[in-house]
Amino acid sequence: MQEIPVYLFLGFLEAGKTKFIQETFEDERFDSGERTLLLVMEEGEEEYDTSRFAVRDYAVEFVDGDEITLDNLERLQEKHKAERVVVEYNGMRPLQDFFDAMPDGWAIAQVMTFFDATTFLTYNQNMRQLVFDKVQYADMVVFNRFRGEYEKETYHKIVRGMTRRPGIVYEYLGGKAEYDEIVDPLPYDINAPVIEIEDKDYAFFYRDLVEETQKYDGKTVRFKGLVAVDKKMKQGTIVVGRHIMTCCEADIAYSGLVCLHTSAQTFHTRDWVTVTAKIEIAYHKIYGQRGPVLKASEIVSAAPPEQELATFY
Repeated sequence: MQEIPVYLFLGFLEAGKTKFIQETFEDERFDSGERTLLLVMEEGEEEYDTSRFAVRDYAVEFVDGDEITLDNLERLQEKHKAERVVVEYNGMRPLQDFFDAMPDGWAIAQVMTFFDATTFLTYNQNMRQLVFDKVQYADMVVFNRFRGEYEKETYHKIVRGMTRRPGIVYEYLGGKAEYDEIVDPLPYDINAPVIEIEDKDYAFFYRDLVEETQKYDGKTVRFKGLVAVDKKMKQGTIVVGRHIMTCCEADIAYSGLVCLHTSAQTFHTRDWVTVTAKIEIAYHKIYGQRGPVLKASEIVSAAPPEQELATFY
């Protein structure tokens, strides 16, 4: 089966998606000879001027929310013999609707998310789940209509609180664009003999450990966590972690690490402990793959932290 690359352009109404797609289709370098299907799932004030497209073999289809189904997308693919798909997605719809409807062979090639900088903070305050939904998979986040009096750090922190994956671009009125070069130092010393993870920093620690696992191999850490056990676990094996809220209450998840210990104490699910352990990157069946395994040198009961829920804020 031929793999069909899919280019997703996300964002709320009037965020600049149509303008960017228009400019992309006018670029001769984007005309690779593939039959390109442009799926428009949101209609704003700006319309496409197809007379200026440099892409010669294309088709444009307007798709309502109820039409985002596997059968319909397969029908459109077959109708236009599409070899490449570009999607202007409706910012008010969950992205999972599209993922669930993607036909076999469709593969996400690039995700770009656009926000109007003048309204972004309001959207983030009132519709944070939808903002998170459009940021978490992005390769690039673009803030259009950015102004000199805006603090880039404010926008940067919101995006980085959700994910460190995308690049960030600030596009000013007049067309000037600046890439985000703000460095986010870790809130702990990763080169310390024992890396002390404060309660407020567990979310940052867990995310960095998952994203850059190898750099923690052989490191010793100390943190407070919530125990989880299962009768299928071997003696001396527990999971220690915290509940992390990345965006809002809907996405709270327990994020724990396998911990091997020799303590004579019996630990139970929901016990709070302080663990000091060396991290070894190894296979463990709880993960089903290689991952960070804690080999505890000390594990003791502890009082719950003042804020039991770990966040990035």
